[in-house]
Amino acid sequence: MKKYLYLAVIALACSGALVSSCNDDKLTGDSIFTTKEQKRNPFDQWLYKNYTMPYNVDFQYRLKTEETDKSYNFVPADSAKAAKLAIITKFMWFDPYAQIVGLDFIKENAPRIIITVGIPGYTRHNSEVLGSAEGGYKVTLTKVNALTADVLKDYSSMTTFYFHTMHHEFMHILNQKKPYDESYDNISRADYLSGNWTTWSDRQAQKQGFVSAYSMENPAEDFAEMYAKYVTRTPQEWNDILTVAGTKGKSIINRKLKMVRDYMKTAWDADIDLLRNDILRRGGKIETLNLESFE
Repeated sequence: MKKYLYLAVIALACSGALVSSCNDDKLTGDSIFTTKEQKRNPFDQWLYKNYTMPYNVDFQYRLKTEETDKSYNFVPADSAKAAKLAIITKFMWFDPYAQIVGLDFIKENAPRIIITVGIPGYTRHNSEVLGSAEGGYKVTLTKVNALTADVLKDYSSMTTFYFHTMHHEFMHILNQKKPYDESYDNISRADYLSGNWTTWSDRQAQKQGFVSAYSMENPAEDFAEMYAKYVTRTPQEWNDILTVAGTKGKSIINRKLKMVRDYMKTAWDADIDLLRNDILRRGGKIETLNLESFE
């Protein structure tokens, strides 16, 4: 609406008493787009080669306020840590889908923009926002400045901070393109809590048939949490969730998992067990990655 209003003002300015000044504008033939070669540092060149060229993805490590959610007080990501996360993100997110589902799948469905910021956002319920997906084209990864040497060595922390977020937000993008079966929403319809999920622990939620407390916010988050938890956790960690859930919770979780598995197979011809195996295999090889140079 603002766009059209702005254009209307321009049109009025070029009428009546101001028409002569508007008509005096000369067309120079110059393009509005720069044709100068962009100066890229080694990291920029690596991003161009590994994100822009193969996937048409803009990996943004310099903070652009117009691209971030104004609801939160973000700070820029440390560039050295953002560079490491860029390498790991490709390895743990893009590469598994390219390997298991196909290169065309990730080319067509990857977010067009990935934004990194230094710290997580905090909601009015004092919960951390580790990531977000917007409009099916943009994903924000936060907490980049927490990527220390110790965290890099700890797959569990890396999963909590980054890997889970990547696959959770990717599921939102996939759902926007091909919706899941709405009957999923009815499995736990009476138990969704909106913002009140923050008053529950993961263990309490699991007994009610949710894999995490955050799953209790709404069906869409529940679906994304089910998927992200499954593909990033080891079989033992997943069994631990089912053990805590008990007979009732386990039955509900398994019912939801079947619908998630069927959705990925039917809508995207993707086997989530093969994806999990590859993601976990890669998770065990992070320490072998060269995160200090761009080759």
